[in-house]
Amino acid sequence: MSTPDSSSRRQLLKRIALAASAAALASTSLRAADQPLISVDEPEAKAVKYVEDGSKVKEAMGNRCDTCSLYQGKDGSKQGGCQLFKGKGVTAAGWCTAWAPQM
Repeated sequence: MSTPDSSSRRQLLKRIALAASAAALASTSLRAADQPLISVDEPEAKAVKYVEDGSKVKEAMGNRCDTCSLYQGKDGSKQGGCQLFKGKGVTAAGWCTAWAPQM
């Protein structure tokens, strides 16, 4: 048998859990969108010959960051994270020598 107090307590706990989950998801999405873009002048970008527009590089052969398995941006986004550059984003149209096809 349930008392009104325990029923209210359960509802409150459920709402807190739901709010915490929603907040965690929202902060993850914001972090990815708010990442500063890596500069082509940074050492880690230079190491893999990163460019912001792969269409200007013959080596890219039409490949772009948004078709790379390391790219973490959403489909259709103009920029997103990259597993190579922790905490920094890349342009979807970019390219580097670490480009790998999506599987």
